[in-house]
Amino acid sequence: MAIAGISAVALVATACGGGDNSSGSDGGGDGAAATGGEIIARGCENQNPLIPGDTGESCGHDVVELFTSTLFRYNPETSEPENDLAESVETEDNQNFTVKIKPDVKFHDGTPVTAESFVKAWNYTANAANAQYLSYFMEPIEGFADLQSEDPDGDGPKEAPEPKETEMSGLKVVDDTTFTIKTTEPVSNLPVRLGYTAFAPLPEVFFEKGAEEFAKKPVGAGPYMVESFSQGDETVLTKFADYGGGTAKGNADKITFRVYDESDAAYNDLLAGNIDTIDEIPSGQLVDDQWKSDLGDRVAEEAYPAIQTVTVAPEKTSPEYKDPKLRQAISMAIDRQKIIDDQFQGAREPATGWVAPGVTGFKGGACGEYCEYDAEKAKQLFDEAGGFDGKLTISYNADADHKAWVEATCNSIKGALGVDCVATPVPDFATFREQIGEEKMKGMFRSGWIADYPHIENFLTPLYATGGSSNDSKYSDEDFDAKLVEAGKLEEDESNAAYQEAEAMLAEDMGSIPMWYYTAQVGWSDKLDNVKISKASGRIDLLNASVKQ
Repeated sequence: MAIAGISAVALVATACGGGDNSSGSDGGGDGAAATGGEIIARGCENQNPLIPGDTGESCGHDVVELFTSTLFRYNPETSEPENDLAESVETEDNQNFTVKIKPDVKFHDGTPVTAESFVKAWNYTANAANAQYLSYFMEPIEGFADLQSEDPDGDGPKEAPEPKETEMSGLKVVDDTTFTIKTTEPVSNLPVRLGYTAFAPLPEVFFEKGAEEFAKKPVGAGPYMVESFSQGDETVLTKFADYGGGTAKGNADKITFRVYDESDAAYNDLLAGNIDTIDEIPSGQLVDDQWKSDLGDRVAEEAYPAIQTVTVAPEKTSPEYKDPKLRQAISMAIDRQKIIDDQFQGAREPATGWVAPGVTGFKGGACGEYCEYDAEKAKQLFDEAGGFDGKLTISYNADADHKAWVEATCNSIKGALGVDCVATPVPDFATFREQIGEEKMKGMFRSGWIADYPHIENFLTPLYATGGSSNDSKYSDEDFDAKLVEAGKLEEDESNAAYQEAEAMLAEDMGSIPMWYYTAQVGWSDKLDNVKISKASGRIDLLNASVKQ
């Protein structure tokens, strides 16, 4: 059956108005948002350089999604993909796709965005020699395997050989505005994936200067362009007058992301009028709804497709955690609802699986009894696993407000299992992610996932498929991988059912422990108008927010 692509009339990604749980506020305007001015947003330190194929965490993604464009953007109200640089994506078999992009679109440096801009970028991201964090997202494309290489002695002195190829056979440029994609197997939801920033095009200057130089002041084709970037300090974006995409073009002239080491400092600066948006309310301000008293109608909270988990380090790093019964016991020892009530004033939902609500294919209950608090059963499983020598540890990044809930989680585990558990801080998110990526993080650690695109597959493949880009536990199961492949070949309800079967398999090993589904809790300054929350990302929609004139 032919799919006419996602037309311009048919149809972004981390952590909402007032106490009535509405999705935002129009600020009393007349419907026409003002333009001009500057919005200063709380930021956090990015883990990797601001390159589309290398930025897979929210701190960097908040910036990247504004200065890049892809084939689609995700509607902040519905989470559905809408045409950005695409005119159409067509297929008759879910394996061979023809992509047509809009003509006369420009990068920030004035050079044209062409079909080759996409193909070269995707080949670069896929090439193992370039060590791009999001390379795995190119895996469905035919020829991806030929761009991979493996270190012959792990972390030893020998270097991995150069990949056999530098271009994927499944990508072909037809003309300046047309290219084709061939996948190794049918992938029914491929068009939905193509709105993720990993699939953004790159300008020629990227290949001329090289990634390191380019990252000092990245160039994209998005509604904003990078004016300045200072690692760990701030990033300044200015409006791009020649943006050729098909979605919101931005109202503010300038958006600045200011990095904070502590959520309390950002909150206090919001109250003082020094910044305009925060996406995390300190736990101390949630008590008795103090934040709502402080900010009045300039607050919002809303559920969005994101999940908090606790991940177990890979077996080679922490073999003492390898028994699935131990991990199941730990999960059943966590009183999720009590922690949510005590730490978040009830503004979370206990997780019953590994996929968050709000995406196509979601079905609750995949975790079964292992996500239900049962101290007696938890202790029984703990004893069957042989107990645990020493202290359990849960690490977290200290530059965000995680300390209180991680300590509460450890206290719940202690109470049920009679084993010591220690909440262990790491100074900042960049260091935290670096330690995880290098497999130096031991024990357990907080983890979370926000939908890159609104589909169940996005919560499974990157996180739990063998070799997945964000598979921090190094979970690997042949049957699980095979079920993902099967699901990708099927259509709609049958496909979703197969993905749900794959999710249920995760309960057998518990490579990660589901904790809760997120509710965004954000605030903004009195100088902003037309404030709404993206239901896709849980962030204030900075493209549509405006500065009062």
